[in-house]
Amino acid sequence: MKRVLKAAALAVTGALALTACASADGGTGDDGGSAINIVGFAVPEAGNKAAAVEFNKTEAGKDVTISGSYGPSGDQSRKVADTKGKDVDYVVFSLEPDMTRLVDAGLVADDWNAGANKGIVSSSVAVIATEEGNSLGIEDWDDLTRDDVKIVTPDPASSGSAKWNILALYTYAKQNGASEEQADAFLEKVFKNVTTWAASGREATEAFKKGVGNVLLTYENEAILAKQNGEDLDYIVPDHTFLIENPGAVLEDATPAASDWLDFILSDEGQLAFVSKGFRPVTDVDISGVEVQGANDPADPFPTPSSLSTAESLGGWDAINAEWFGKDGVKLRFDNLYAQATKQ
Repeated sequence: MKRVLKAAALAVTGALALTACASADGGTGDDGGSAINIVGFAVPEAGNKAAAVEFNKTEAGKDVTISGSYGPSGDQSRKVADTKGKDVDYVVFSLEPDMTRLVDAGLVADDWNAGANKGIVSSSVAVIATEEGNSLGIEDWDDLTRDDVKIVTPDPASSGSAKWNILALYTYAKQNGASEEQADAFLEKVFKNVTTWAASGREATEAFKKGVGNVLLTYENEAILAKQNGEDLDYIVPDHTFLIENPGAVLEDATPAASDWLDFILSDEGQLAFVSKGFRPVTDVDISGVEVQGANDPADPFPTPSSLSTAESLGGWDAINAEWFGKDGVKLRFDNLYAQATKQ
């Protein structure tokens, strides 16, 4: 199996609007208006682009230019910390610990998650994507242990989305009555079928689109976006899955327009822009009558799983990382299972 950590994936840059990018001070665009520079994980780029179009129509967003740098969540968070937030106004990551790193560095306020949405700006669930037609007949996580399954998934060494996938697999086993030892054995069987550990959720999607593997573990919104872009795939929302919650925040030294941007993201208009790209809303915005192209049922795009686990149900991210995901050479539960699954 390949564990792919490409240097080129560490900072994938894309303009969010057909306007000038941020200047060196991060505060003023070439036309004299405000400029917002976003650094984030790869998955919400499409949502940010859609929201930027609507934001620019508002009084607060008039003459504001928005640019973005996207890549694996953990790598992007470390990059912002290493550069002390230089030229960065707004950050959006796959999971909370990548934001906590910037809080600890004094770059994001301690109360970034004090609002009604607890700092979460977008949401999704973990799903299983297959080749169009689902010739393998994949229905649930348990099917991923079969010998004919070849999986593409991100790597938790760099990607936040990888951690969501692993937790979805683990909680599936547990809610089916598995002991910790049985849950580990289940994960090890799945890991044996992984052909590529990609650097990010987006790289995993791109690899799958190019014919790598026959099953992709991904966000629901990534599968929907791929279908919107004409890709031939199907996706399954398992009866049990995991709630994905993505945090966003304004940096302490950001241009004032960045706070307007965050407010807009959480407004009905901002959330509907994200919904149009396959994200589940994080507010109570009314989406009845809204059709989401690319969803299995565009008129009912976000089915409610029978069972849904959350990071909170596992004790929160401090507890999860302490048990599962090591750093600085410390090997924890995932690393040990990966080593067992890949040893010759």
